[in-house]
Amino acid sequence: MNRPQIKTELPGPKAKEIIERDAKVMSTSLSRDVPLVVERTQDVWIYDVDGNEFLDMTSGVGVTNAGHTNPQVVEAIKNQVEKFLHFAGTDFYYEPQVTLAESLNDIRPFKEHGRVFFTNSGTESVEACIKLARYKTRRPLYIGFLGGFHGRTMGSLSFTSSKVIQRRHFSPMMPQVVHIPFPDTYRPPEGVVPEKITDFVIWYLNRMFETVAPPEDVAAVLVEPIQGEGGYIVPPKDFFPRLKQELDKHGIYLIVDEVQSGMGRTGKMFAIEHFGVEPDIVSIAKGIASGMPMGACLAKESVMDWEEAAHSNTYGGNPVAAVAAIETIKLLKSGLVENAAKIGDYFITQLRELQKKYEVIGDVRGIGLMLAIDFVKDPVKRDYNYELRNKVIQEAFKRGLVCLAAGKSAIRFAPPLTLKEEHVDIAIEILDESIKAALG
Repeated sequence: MNRPQIKTELPGPKAKEIIERDAKVMSTSLSRDVPLVVERTQDVWIYDVDGNEFLDMTSGVGVTNAGHTNPQVVEAIKNQVEKFLHFAGTDFYYEPQVTLAESLNDIRPFKEHGRVFFTNSGTESVEACIKLARYKTRRPLYIGFLGGFHGRTMGSLSFTSSKVIQRRHFSPMMPQVVHIPFPDTYRPPEGVVPEKITDFVIWYLNRMFETVAPPEDVAAVLVEPIQGEGGYIVPPKDFFPRLKQELDKHGIYLIVDEVQSGMGRTGKMFAIEHFGVEPDIVSIAKGIASGMPMGACLAKESVMDWEEAAHSNTYGGNPVAAVAAIETIKLLKSGLVENAAKIGDYFITQLRELQKKYEVIGDVRGIGLMLAIDFVKDPVKRDYNYELRNKVIQEAFKRGLVCLAAGKSAIRFAPPLTLKEEHVDIAIEILDESIKAALG
C-alpha cells in the first residue's frame, strides 16, 4: 500500500484562497490545528482541494466510524432524500425514527428495556441526559470530573473542565456542579501511587458527600468512560464498579457520556462495557450517523418516564440522519466493532514499539481505536511537552497524516473503524519520521 501523496506545498493555492475567505467570515472561536481544506473523502482517506491525499487518524473528530462516505450510508441517505427531508418526529410519526430507536435499544449497555430521546449533537444529548436526571430525581446537585469534556452549551459546559479556555468568561454557569478528580494512573495527584488512585477518587467522592454535596441532593454523576478531550485517559478496571457501588447507596444516577467513546470505537459498542457496570443514562452522538447531525439520550425505561411535553426539539430524529444512523449501526454490528478491537491491539503494540525509540513519548494508552501517545520533557517527571506534540502534528501533516491533539500534550488516534494493518504501518512510519523532524 502506497503512502499518502502530497503534490503541492501545504496549504496549496486553492486551500490558501479558501482559508483566506474563511478568516473573513467565520467565528474567531474556531481552532484548526492544520490547514486542511477537504474536497472529498473515502474510507480512511482525505483528498484536499489541491489534489493532496491524506491518511485520516481523526474520523472527523470521532464521527465517521463506518468509514468516510460509506456507500451503504450514502445510498440510504439518497433514498430518504427523495421521500421527505423533514417532518418533526416530536409532533408526528415516521418509521426511520422508530427503527433507529429500536436499533439503539438492541445495543443498549444495560439489561432493562430502554427508551430514546433524539438530538442533533453531543452537547444537546448531554443536556437531555442531565435534564432527565433532574426531572426524575427532583435533586439539584451533580458531580462531574476534572478533565472531562461534555460540550459547550451552558448546561454541558458546566461539567466540561478539560481546558480553561472552554470556560473563561462564561460564568456563571449552571449552579451546583461539583468536580472531583478523574483516576489518571499516569499522572496521579502528588502523593498518590497509581495502584491506589481508585481508592483516592472514591475517598474524594465521599469527602464531597460529607462536606459540600449531600448525597441525597445529588441527581447524577456525569462521566466519560474514557476521557476524550482531556487526553484519552483510561481509568483502572476497578474504578467504575467502585463508583457505581457508591452511587447505588444513595440512589444517584450514573450518566455515561459515550459521545466520543461509543459506537464501536473501543472494540465494544459502548466503552462502559469494558468496565462491567450498567449506566442509567447514556449520551450518544458523533459515530452514530457517519457524519449526519444526530445524537441521542438513551436511558432505562424506569428512568425515561417523564410526562408528555416535558422535553422536545425540532430536528431530533431527522429522517435523513436517522436512516444514516440505521445503516451505520448495521455496519458496526457486521464486523467493524470487532475490527476496532483487533486493529486497535495491533496499533497500540506498534505505538509501544515506537515509544521504545523515543523517551519523549511518556505514555501510550487507550482501548480499541481510541488511542493516544503523550509527549513529555522528562520521562521521570512526566511533565507536559505540548510544544513537541504540536510540532509532531505539523510534521505529520506535511507527510500526509492527519492527527489531532488531546489533553495538554497528547496526540489522539481515532481513525475510522475500517482501518487495516497496512494503514497502521503507514501511520507509524510517518509518525517516526515526524518525531525525528520535530526533535531536530
